Amino acid sequence: MINVILCDDHELVRKGIRNTLESETDIRIVAEAENSENLKNILRQHDCDVLLLDISMPGRSGLELVEQLTKEKNPTRVLIVSMHPEKHYALRSLRAGAHGYFHKSGNPSQMIGAVRLLAQGRYYVPPEISELLVTHLKTHENSKIHDTLSQREMDTLKLIGAGQRLTDIARKMMISPKTVSVYRSRILEKLNLSSNGELILYSIENNLNH
Repeated sequence: MINVILCDDHELVRKGIRNTLESETDIRIVAEAENSENLKNILRQHDCDVLLLDISMPGRSGLELVEQLTKEKNPTRVLIVSMHPEKHYALRSLRAGAHGYFHKSGNPSQMIGAVRLLAQGRYYVPPEISELLVTHLKTHENSKIHDTLSQREMDTLKLIGAGQRLTDIARKMMISPKTVSVYRSRILEKLNLSSNGELILYSIENNLNH
């Protein structure tokens, strides 16, 4: 039996995934979480083979959680299930330590197959991401500078690129304005830029503000 935990802040989404997976006799949903804090407690209480994890949630993002699980050498296999475009998040998810990426608009049978693959210790990479991976490997030496940013820094860059103020970004990310300023300073240093205007231009040129 494959034990699965769902983590998504939308109850309707969790219900849809539960209905899809529990239609199979070899998959069992052992728990659900709506945010990172709930998930930490649940992972301590339940044995889990596969964790289905959303990226955008209140508090810590899904990718931050993946990075934490990777650092802790947690054996749970993680399938990112998100509405975000593959071209922006698939490679980032895999680099963070996830074992697969599934778009929420995908075919339910493919999700079931992905869960089974992860439970077998394998990876799930849909065709669209396979092409991205090949392209990435061929052009790795030409990787964008922003690939060096942490997930929090990338989130900050995208929000700045969308024209949001630091106070609004702090509220959206549920952190202090001072922490946002620290992220902004790191971004400017890593990208060798000097102002919010340049950050916005960089974001537009690299299609990061969508």
